Amino acid sequence: MDRNINVLIVDDYRTMLRIIRNLLKQLDFNNVDEATDGQEALAKLRAGNFGLVISDWNMAPMTGLDLLKEVRADARLKNTPFIMITAESKTENVVAAKQAGVSNYIVKPFNAETLREKIEKVLVHA
Repeated sequence: MDRNINVLIVDDYRTMLRIIRNLLKQLDFNNVDEATDGQEALAKLRAGNFGLVISDWNMAPMTGLDLLKEVRADARLKNTPFIMITAESKTENVVAAKQAGVSNYIVKPFNAETLREKIEKVLVHA
């Protein structure tokens, strides 16, 4: 697993961005950028070269699900591994994310070990 890839984390809650960044650092992922909404994330993704997106579901004005749909519709970005983070474990949300092409799904709260497992699954199968 390549820990030197560029990772984009997306959350409108800055504390959560800091938590995820720290968890990634514990896992030796140091090339981390962040965005506070889906529009900013999409602009960064289109301008950069990211090997993984970790995005919150519940954001405004563009939700994580909308961001995922935009990424999957973009010819250059469509194969980017995408992990969705949410406080919602409702079946319909998981189904909607799967239908939109999510690579994996994490329900809050989570720890470094859970994050590592999910990242390994998506990067090994990417």
